[in-house]
Amino acid sequence: MRSLRRRGISAVGLITAVLIWCAPAEAAKRVALVVGNNDYRNVPKLQKAVNDARTMGDTLRALGFQVMVAENQSRAAFSQSLLAFDNSIEPGDTAFFFYAGHGFEIAGQNFLLPTDVPAATEGQEELVRDASIMADRIVDRLQNRGARTAILVLDACRNNPFERRGVRALAGRGGLAPMTTLPEGVFSIFSAGPRQTALDRLSDNDSDPNSVFTRVFAKQIRDPGDNLVQVAQRTRRLVSEMAETVGHKQVPVYFDQMVDDVFLSGPPKPAASVVAPSQPPEKVAALPPVAPLKPPTSESLNAPIASFSRHNGGWTVVFSIADPTLGISWRMAGEKDFRETGFMDSLDPRTRKRLPNPSIQLPSDAPESTIEVRYVDANGEMQGPFPIKFEPEAALLRDQRKILDMTATSWLSFRDYNGLLVYYTHLMSYRCAIREARIGIDNGVPDKVLKMPACDMRDPVAIPSSATPYFKLPSTVKSVSVELTYRDGSVSEIKTFRK
Repeated sequence: MRSLRRRGISAVGLITAVLIWCAPAEAAKRVALVVGNNDYRNVPKLQKAVNDARTMGDTLRALGFQVMVAENQSRAAFSQSLLAFDNSIEPGDTAFFFYAGHGFEIAGQNFLLPTDVPAATEGQEELVRDASIMADRIVDRLQNRGARTAILVLDACRNNPFERRGVRALAGRGGLAPMTTLPEGVFSIFSAGPRQTALDRLSDNDSDPNSVFTRVFAKQIRDPGDNLVQVAQRTRRLVSEMAETVGHKQVPVYFDQMVDDVFLSGPPKPAASVVAPSQPPEKVAALPPVAPLKPPTSESLNAPIASFSRHNGGWTVVFSIADPTLGISWRMAGEKDFRETGFMDSLDPRTRKRLPNPSIQLPSDAPESTIEVRYVDANGEMQGPFPIKFEPEAALLRDQRKILDMTATSWLSFRDYNGLLVYYTHLMSYRCAIREARIGIDNGVPDKVLKMPACDMRDPVAIPSSATPYFKLPSTVKSVSVELTYRDGSVSEIKTFRK
């Protein structure tokens, strides 16, 4: 084992179908089973699986779960623990299963290894199947019991536990298969991506009793007011950053099949109370960190709001005003005179007069400033001026992010030409909103970084002539999956494109 100890533990699957936070009088009970296996008899022992299970047990108790803890489970004991867990679940309950220990993939199915699993060799896959617990079957059991919320966390070894010197090992890819065909209402997270090893510790001086993923996830899931996707995104970022400090690649990935937002620790935070992260966002070559757009500072309920759109010619700013208006005028802060927006060739049915033009144009190099807007209401009285903050970088990020979300089916396109050409022109056109794009080739877990040119604020949509907006693949490839990490740190759903 290397001096920097790594446990191939991949928490492949926080499969979760989780309940939206509700008032105590309406909430069904929360039950959990946590299992940690260290003391394997025939395959390598683990050091922190039991600690990880105990930590998650304490965390779940703090979140209101009734927790059963099982350690170093043989096949028979494992089955008995699962049966007791089944019997504790009633329709509508929230069920949370956590497993830390060895895991193994056979033909695309994941198996959890009890402590008495035999030391199988080449061609003995059935021996492992019969002696182990199938992960997908646990999901089925929880759903069959009528659990409205099923949370499954698999913290399973990423290396091949059956490798032995001088013996042909049981075939395996050194990891667990992505659980991409989960039913509706299920959420999954992996502590590490495909062919990545999850760290046990960051250095020989790292005395934390838990693996890097578990110590982060157990803390983040307690954070009140965050939904499960937010917890997963923050865990992904923190684990990745911690691993990078020791030159290791470990990027948790997740799959979201939830219909609604899920809050395990308190009700959602009010929008106004969201606090910016204490650490500054990561700096990238494209643009410096930017703050989100802020609403007008005026307390008036009739204050206009604005949307910003960047195009080759500059900026289009569209004002939305709740009141019927007879005219709109504006100026940049510091200017003396207001300018009229003019009128459109249509009538406002509320006033029976020509509709004021709600948009203005700004040059592409317009600096950060404040736009002051005023309007004449239906009674002929002047309202305003109202200040609207214009922050070009934040506006560009928000506009391009919105476009990418609305046009997700256009991220990739295919062309057969001496193989398969995969075009990502659309992503490249809106790259200013993207921190990182990853793809998976015939794989539901994107594991390869897609190269993008740096963002050019002077002409953000243009693709440089030196850039190649496509890549080549063998004609036998059937699908390509895509996951985007946006500039604000959030992560898109994984989209799969089939040729």
